[in-house]
Parts: sequence; C-alpha cells; structure tokens
Amino acid sequence: MRPQRFSDFVVDIVKNSPTADGVRTLAESGDTQHPFGVVITVGTTESRWQFTGQLPEGAKHEGFLDEPSTGTPVPAGEPPRKTDSPEAWLAAALAQAASPEIASVERWSTQPDAVSQTGLTVTFHNGARVFARTF
Repeated sequence: MRPQRFSDFVVDIVKNSPTADGVRTLAESGDTQHPFGVVITVGTTESRWQFTGQLPEGAKHEGFLDEPSTGTPVPAGEPPRKTDSPEAWLAAALAQAASPEIASVERWSTQPDAVSQTGLTVTFHNGARVFARTF
C-alpha cells in the first residue's frame, strides 16, 4: 500500500473509531510540505502524522501497481482508548481495522533500540512498508 492510499485508509478507520474526535489529511489542514499524512484528534490531543513508503524488495516505482495483497490480519488486541499516546492509539486503531493487507504494525517506542521519534512501521503482505512518524 502506497502512502497516498494508506492516508485514505487511515482517514476511514479514524472516522469510524468511537474514541476519535476528528481526522483530516495534512493537505486539508494546510500543510503543503508533507505530501501524505493525517491530523488526528483524540480528546484534546492533536497528532500530526507524515507517511512515507518503501516498495517491496526488488520493486521499481515505474510499473509498480498498488494492488492489494492479502493475508492474515494482525491480531486486533485492545481497542484504542482516549488516554493512549498518539502512537499507541494509531497502532491499536490499525490493528482493530483487521485489514487483510497489513502483516504487522511496529511501534517505534517499544523497540529495543527505540529512538526519540514517535512512529510506526506498517508492513504489508506484499512486502511494502509505510513509515508513519509524528512531527
């Protein structure tokens, strides 16, 4: 899934989440610096997410078709809560979506070599990845 389609997907799942209070694309929020991403509001917390992508191993941009590749969805786990950090909230919302395209969702803050940046790596069954980072 390329970042543009992922942005649309995230908007749809956030709109359908009972704990979200709002969502819009970065473009709708006036951000012209980051081509793909969203602004999510949960309670009084607003988080801005930029999405970048990586094609599957060996794929080239020219001729790559962003067609869904499906498999077993990631385990749904707990639903997102209003008290979750933005990273935890989005990871839970993605898992709850039960998309057959998503193979894994990794939170950056929970990795052994965690960096100070908040974000997620979303890996798809075709090997493509989206990197979602807050800014």
